[in-house]
This record gives sequence, C-alpha cells and structure tokens, in this order.
Amino acid sequence: MLLYLLITCVPFFLFLKSLSLRTLPPWASEMRLLSPWFWKDLSFFNKSQLTNNKKKRNNIFSSVFLSRNMSLKRKAGLSSKVENVEDMGQMSFLDLPELVLDCILDRLPPNALCSMAGVCTSMRERCMSDRLWEKHMKLKWGGIIGQAAYREWQWHIASKTDMGNLKQGKQRGLMKMISLGWPFSWIIRSKVDDINSKQRSTLPVDSIMAWYLALETGNFFFPAQVYNRENGHVGFMLSCYDAQLSYDPRTDTFQARYPPHGRRAVAVETGVPWERLRAPPVETPPHDLHISDSLHELRPGDHIEIQWRRNKEFPYGWWYGVVGHLESCDGNENYCRCHDSDTVVLDFNQYTPGSRWRHTTVSRKDHREEGNEADGFYGGIRKLNKEEEISTWKKIWPTETLD
Repeated sequence: MLLYLLITCVPFFLFLKSLSLRTLPPWASEMRLLSPWFWKDLSFFNKSQLTNNKKKRNNIFSSVFLSRNMSLKRKAGLSSKVENVEDMGQMSFLDLPELVLDCILDRLPPNALCSMAGVCTSMRERCMSDRLWEKHMKLKWGGIIGQAAYREWQWHIASKTDMGNLKQGKQRGLMKMISLGWPFSWIIRSKVDDINSKQRSTLPVDSIMAWYLALETGNFFFPAQVYNRENGHVGFMLSCYDAQLSYDPRTDTFQARYPPHGRRAVAVETGVPWERLRAPPVETPPHDLHISDSLHELRPGDHIEIQWRRNKEFPYGWWYGVVGHLESCDGNENYCRCHDSDTVVLDFNQYTPGSRWRHTTVSRKDHREEGNEADGFYGGIRKLNKEEEISTWKKIWPTETLD
C-alpha cells in the first residue's frame, strides 16, 4: 500500500515543482496588477448569478483583456520601432546578393569556412556545400586520394550509418519500455529530444566536408602508395608499395602501415612526407597480377613500372625500370628491331652492371607472372606516359648505385 502511495504521489509533486519553476507568460505580470479582491469577488459568483448576469460578466472580462491587449500593442509597437532602428543602422552579411555571397565563400580557406559555418543555420548550410569543399579536396588531397580511398570512405560511412541506426533503435526501444512501465517517463523525454536535436545538427557523414575533416584530423586511414618504403630501406629503393595512411596535422606528414609480408608483422613508418605518396595508378589489388595492355607498343627507352614480389606470399610492389635492347642489338636506332621481338628486355639501372637485379626479360605474347624463389616474381607492366610520373621516379633516385 505504501509503495502504491509513493508511486502515485511522487509524479504529482514533481509536476507541481516543475510548475513552480516554469516561467510565466508575458501577460501574467499584467494580470497580477489586478486587485486580489476582484478575483475574490469573482470566485463567489454562483451559477445563477453567472447565468442572469451573463452580459455583465462579459463586460468584466472584456475590460480585463482589453487593457491587456492595449498594453501588448504598446509593447509590440515599441519593439517594432527598435527593430526598425536596428535594421536601418546596420546591414547584415546575409543581405548581400547571392552571387556576392557565393564569391566570398568560394575564396575562403577550409578553416574560415568551418568558422563561418558556426555563425547561423543559413551560413551553416552554405558553408557545408559540397561544391565549396570539392575544390579544397582536389587541391590538397587529389594527388593521393584515388578510387580505392573513395570506396574505403563509402564503407566507413555505411558502417557509421548502420551503427547510428542500431543505437537509435535501441533508444526508441528503451523509451517505449519506459513509457509503458514508468509513471514519470515525461521527465526524461525532454532529455531524449535534446539528444535527437543535437544529432540532427551534426555534420552529415556523407558530405565532402565530413570527408575532408576526417582526413585533415587523421581520424580516417585510407589506402595509397608510398615510394621507397620504410625510410628508404635499401631493399625497397625505387619501388612503390601499398599502405594504409593517416595524416598527422601537427607535423604535416603521414603514418604508413604496410601489410605483413609472409611471416613478417605489419611495418609502421612515421613522418612520411607528401612527395613520397601517390594514389594507386591502377585498380589492381596488391596481391593480384596486373593485366598489361601496353606490351605490344613497348620500345627501347620507354619508362615502365613492373610488379615484383619476393615470393608468392608477399603483395606486389611497383618497381621503376626502362625498356632496353636485346643482346643481339647494338642500340643503333636505324637498325634496331627490338620492338618486333616477342621478348622485352627491362633494365633497372639503379643496380650495378653484373648484378642479378640489373636485367630481366618478359614475353609480349604469353605474359604471366615470371620468376623463381631466388630472384623473385615479376608481374604486370604499365607504361609511363606522363612526364610527371617519370620525374617523380627520378627525384627519388638513390645517391649510390645499388648492388
């Protein structure tokens, strides 16, 4: 019986407490000015008096609310005058023409756009536009972000969305249970509304701005490739390997996580500069053989990249080389017929003459992975047609000839 009394009374006392703390409407202060004897006299009206004196009662209430309305009108007129004065005194930034606003926002750097997004709801919607952030994304991240990184981001968005839906479902289920079995669930309903409103005001996860900020803060690891991995380890000179990268805004460098090679654990390299990174030039995964489409057009002097791995447990890396001449050819351009041969010679001039890594040959017609456990396995070839790619390899050329 005591428990039933407690459950019944507690919500009532809490309700009275909430009423005492709730602010009164503006007209309430005016109603307090009326004489308490007026309300006392009004409370003693019986039913017959109210019926017989209906006209008189209407006159009483009309006089009360007439005075209230006149007071509110005076206040409204005064506030409108103040607003008019303020409007005449200063022009708002949002009053600028649309074209001018767009031009200003288009010239702001990312940090300024983030600051402007916190001004108001209208500026927030403008500053989060994909059109604005697409330019910044290409300018800073376009050189190292490829299709693989974009797919990784889409998976990241999908996983966050699924987790958000799961949490929201749990919250709704919990609130449903509380509303059915708890007598004062109205107390915490406002808390849940506040949480939902905060969630609605957060940055959309599928926006380019969200992707940019995830990259900029280092909260998102993305796939890319690193030249001369592990701080230029001699075994990886003039190569480019796949890795998972994370940006460090304090040093303006990256952390690279290389996948395990055979029994070797994951290798981590810090302080990787921008100039040692690139987006993967092809969509071939690091463990798959790249299907070459330029074998028949290769000629001596062409710059190439070729897949190579130490053994079949390792992923491929891309190694820089140049198409050379056959042994039967003296290199004279007027008589050279190397491009008609079914065999292509590849030179890796970073190694000393006589080194087993200096030359290799591949077949034009029946191309597949070639090699052995001693010399490693050579995979697909891609011809370098862009001078930018060739110059990048030349910039990281080793200072000493390798054995």
